[in-house]
Amino acid sequence: MPRSKPLPAELEPSARQLVTDLRRLRDHSELTMRQLATKTGYSAKSWERYLGGAALPPREAVEALARITGTDPVPLLALREVAVETWGSRRARAGERREQAGVEQIRVDQAGAEQAGVEQVGPTREERSAPEPRAAAARYPHLALTAGVAALAVALLSALLLVLRLDDDATPAVITAAPRSAATSPPPSYTCHITRIQGRWSAGINKGRNTEIGYGDSGADVAEAQCLLRRAGISPGGIDGMFGPLTLRAAKAFQQREGLTVDGMLGPHSWKALRG
Repeated sequence: MPRSKPLPAELEPSARQLVTDLRRLRDHSELTMRQLATKTGYSAKSWERYLGGAALPPREAVEALARITGTDPVPLLALREVAVETWGSRRARAGERREQAGVEQIRVDQAGAEQAGVEQVGPTREERSAPEPRAAAARYPHLALTAGVAALAVALLSALLLVLRLDDDATPAVITAAPRSAATSPPPSYTCHITRIQGRWSAGINKGRNTEIGYGDSGADVAEAQCLLRRAGISPGGIDGMFGPLTLRAAKAFQQREGLTVDGMLGPHSWKALRG
């Protein structure tokens, strides 16, 4: 698994601790960003921003990560509540610095434009008293062109600063709006109903099918296998229908205990042993 990038230096202590704890849970679960997005309902791009310290994760995202890793969410949510207050002050200070920098730059540009105007006006007054009107007339177009270029430069800089500020204001809306739409369709949940039918164990999820499954698969067949692995005394993590790292580890442990080929694939022989 790739090593996490360093967190931003300006991150507040409470927010830094929250992100560090979330990173630890994700590393312990050995989930990829794509698998994390599937299990929590939040996009992989959003999780990259949450775990990179670029955005504060929503309460629902924190609860979802705690749920799939079997962790108590209360300490994490308490950290998040503290981080919410400091996160707002951090963004406000950053906005003030950007605004102050923009104002100072505009002042410098305006002062430069005024200085250019003074330098341009000086020769014009001298030309009024010159005995040769043709020489004075020849210099006027040059002065007008210089003043026009200076005014255009100031206008372009002001427009650029305005666009950058609008872009900064629009970015948080994208960050907070995207996860809400994804959170409306949570992954399906499964419940184990362990019974013994005609001498074979069943969890009542996949109607007794023995479909071959492996790492990366999902659905009722995976949930059935997770229930039977748990019945056999080997925990596959949550009963979520996702054949992830924890389920793969449980499948290999079961195959080794039963003397089967340890490949993590649940085929006919593994199903037969699971159903007993």
